Amino acid sequence: MAEPRSRRYRRPALGRRVVPPPSWTLLGVLCAVLAGVLLVGAYANASFAPDRDESDPELVEAQPVRQDQVPESVISGGPIISTSGDQHQSYRLPPRTIALTFDDGPDPVWTPAVLRVLEAHQVPGTFFVVGSQVARHPDQVRELVAKGHELGIHTFTHPDLAALPGWRRQLEYTQTQLAVASAAGVRTALIRFPYSSFPMAIGNDDWPVFTHAGDLGYLSVLNDTDSRDWARPGLDQIIANVTPAGYSGAITLWHDAGGERAQTLAALDRFIPLMKDRGYRFVTVTEGVNLALAEAGIEHRAEANQPAGPGERWRGRMLIWAVQGADRTLGVLGWLFIGVGVLTVGRSVLLFLLAGRHARRRRAKDWAWGPPVTEPVSVIVPAYNEKEGIAAAVRSLAGGDHPGGIEVIVVDDGSTDGTAEIAEALGLPNVRVVRKPNGGKPSALNTGVALARNELIVMVDGDTVFERDSVRRLVQPFADPQVGAVAGNVKVGNRDSLIAKWQHIEYVIGFNLDRRLYESLRCMSTVPGAIGAFRRQALTYAGGMTDDTLAEDTDITMALGRAGWKVVYEETARAWTEAPTTLGQLWKQRYRWSYGTMQAMWKHRRSLLDSGASGRFTRRCLLFLSLFGVLLPLLAPVIDLLALYGLFFLDRTATAVAWLVMLGLQLLTAVVAFRLDREKLSVLWVLPLQQFAYRQLMYLVMIQSVVTALTGGRLGWQKLRRTGLTPDQSANPHPAPIPPR
Repeated sequence: MAEPRSRRYRRPALGRRVVPPPSWTLLGVLCAVLAGVLLVGAYANASFAPDRDESDPELVEAQPVRQDQVPESVISGGPIISTSGDQHQSYRLPPRTIALTFDDGPDPVWTPAVLRVLEAHQVPGTFFVVGSQVARHPDQVRELVAKGHELGIHTFTHPDLAALPGWRRQLEYTQTQLAVASAAGVRTALIRFPYSSFPMAIGNDDWPVFTHAGDLGYLSVLNDTDSRDWARPGLDQIIANVTPAGYSGAITLWHDAGGERAQTLAALDRFIPLMKDRGYRFVTVTEGVNLALAEAGIEHRAEANQPAGPGERWRGRMLIWAVQGADRTLGVLGWLFIGVGVLTVGRSVLLFLLAGRHARRRRAKDWAWGPPVTEPVSVIVPAYNEKEGIAAAVRSLAGGDHPGGIEVIVVDDGSTDGTAEIAEALGLPNVRVVRKPNGGKPSALNTGVALARNELIVMVDGDTVFERDSVRRLVQPFADPQVGAVAGNVKVGNRDSLIAKWQHIEYVIGFNLDRRLYESLRCMSTVPGAIGAFRRQALTYAGGMTDDTLAEDTDITMALGRAGWKVVYEETARAWTEAPTTLGQLWKQRYRWSYGTMQAMWKHRRSLLDSGASGRFTRRCLLFLSLFGVLLPLLAPVIDLLALYGLFFLDRTATAVAWLVMLGLQLLTAVVAFRLDREKLSVLWVLPLQQFAYRQLMYLVMIQSVVTALTGGRLGWQKLRRTGLTPDQSANPHPAPIPPR
């Protein structure tokens, strides 16, 4: 029985402004910006490994490289190399002099920890920073300079420079300089190439990298000893690796990023006092170069950490913003991916449990709504320019096998194509044709209801064809006096095109399977306009059809649910409709549906706080509509976007596996839905393509609908072009009819 409503439904004050068509230019700009952000993120997130094992002298000897183009003075010289034109010089640190150098930072955890060790022992360090990390942690670089440490360039993304063209190498250097300029206000002339090691390991492929850097004004820095701390071999081994022979000077290589560095910290804490006890002095690389130059009698003094110009700082700030913005965007997309996964899995679990239970209960031998319903039925067909399909629709309705009789009322809503004349020309005795001025579909439906002679009302779109037993099956749930409305099973009749196949899958999964779930939860949101039945009493109580929204079927269904009526789904009552065959027509239809649904949700939002049936229904209904009807379609393309991104820029295997898992879940849901609906599975071969192509269209439709709703626009009625279902398209495709209950 219906419960009194806690308040009268209010008609929202909707503006009459017509919404302009979607701006493809704006959409293109937004897509280009997103693509640019993702490309920046992909570049800045280029993965790198710790310095390779080629730094081990034993491996260098075991794996000789061609060096005939490398000057002998460089191969046998020191780790500081100056190359400019034809001038090649190399330098060593003086005896009892050590420069602590650190690669791959800055790191928000380990770089500050290294600084604390250096500060505790009052020694300087030279940090060869990665530009992308500088952009992410500029405060760390600023602190390094403020505490008197020296900076060097270690490229922007840590690539193997020998494999890159000259312009790309220069870009790696320049971007890192800009990031350093913005973060610390300085620039540096020191550079260390990723995966470089000792002078003796320089080969013909590496030498052009050194000469190119020298021509750009950089001083290349290698090392005398390598801690190999990235391998975490233990404290004793790390200290043995970096300890110079005898009392020779040394540039030692450590890492302050790239992994867990607890052994690095402990080894530093032991190594520094050990070397001090042996009489060593700790310097920066530049200080060591100047000492070497002084010993050679050269007056020129090298300088590092020079002030950067205003232009460099500003461009560096833009670079840092770009990298940080890309990181945040990827972070948001990652969280959205998790959200979509949770929603998808949650929806699938609910469907499997509740929709499956619903189907099993309906197929039980003793299942029945109650005594057979044999009351006469009035069928309302609102029609506006439906000449292509009106004849087939009316014939299918008038020829129904409902024992109580069927009255068909065709309400011609100001058609200009002869729709009314076609319906009258059929000459069917139980068909009435009523003409009225054009006033919209809700007005036509209300007119038909007012003229109907019977208590049970079936509403049918003018392009929809019923099976012979559809009306009879559709009204059987009214044996339960609490049932106020019944949703039928809408089928796509024209399944020849790829677009129609996609919609067929969507109808079976997204509409009919969902209705089993929503009936189980008592929160059915829509009785489809193509096939729905109502009690006149329920329609009257809810105030009839209104034009408050563009989804009058959702609006009236929610009104009935709020009033305490049960709304159920009768899957055996099938109606065949013509799906849009072009992307333009599909866009118009789904735009109207999604925008109208949002209007209905907004109209009924106030009842969220109602008590009784109204509040219970609205809270459940709006929750599921918001999650699965708006949020999930809006966010679902994140899966495909990150899949494409991952295939190009991340672990391809992991990306492919993740996407295939999501596709497998979709396929499993589709198989369950098709089995419950007794549909052939052969059409599911288009499902993978649907995930990439069709879902993107629905995503864009949802975006435009949300924008329209937020701007308060008023969308006009979207009339679709029809060609009419053929008899073959509207015939029952099942191998055997479903037995009557």
